[in-house]
Amino acid sequence: MLAIENVAKDYGRTLAPLTNDLALFDSGLDSLCLAALVARLEDELMVDPFTTSEAVDFPATLGDLLALYEHASKSHVADFPR
Repeated sequence: MLAIENVAKDYGRTLAPLTNDLALFDSGLDSLCLAALVARLEDELMVDPFTTSEAVDFPATLGDLLALYEHASKSHVADFPR
């Protein structure tokens, strides 16, 4: 959630209260902010769930976005040999 708050601050946006069922387009972030958020998360987490071999729909809610990154992070970790 800190990444979302930082993007909002960087772009001068006011966020709605962040809950799992909050629609992303009702969050206070516009499409440019959402693109910046995805880029920032890719840099921070070193994973991009939108470039996997699986078809991925853009998440509708904050909870969907978090679940998408959690799944991608687990898959990314599983790809590394032990």
